[in-house]
Amino acid sequence: MSDQKRYDEIAQQLPPFGQIFGLRVLQAHPDCLRAELLVTEALSNRNGVLHGGAIMGLADNLGGTATFLNLAEGQGTTTIESKTNFLRSVAIGETLTTETTPLHRGRRTHVWQTRLIRSDGKLAAVVTQTQMILNASG
Repeated sequence: MSDQKRYDEIAQQLPPFGQIFGLRVLQAHPDCLRAELLVTEALSNRNGVLHGGAIMGLADNLGGTATFLNLAEGQGTTTIESKTNFLRSVAIGETLTTETTPLHRGRRTHVWQTRLIRSDGKLAAVVTQTQMILNASG
């Protein structure tokens, strides 16, 4: 299996929680994971815009998936830290584009930055998270 086919397969096999968002992966590569999301009412808050928790959950899913694109067979990952800067709201009906790129890829941890970009090209949020690498037991 080619590397790109493996990356695409990993990215398309989102965990159940990741599937809730209706996320569509556009590009899967160890150096960049790009996706898009249609903001629906189910993902909104009381103000009628994308909920901050949805932003955080979406970015967490993307950071974990991006880490998996860089792991060896039998390894796993878990989030150990996450920080979100909310910059602008995202209205229901907008398509949000995401770009997840590595800031650090070490043996035990990876640090990822996810940029969430509105339909008008303006940055809505930036999430920085640290993933711990889990080795297979046994």
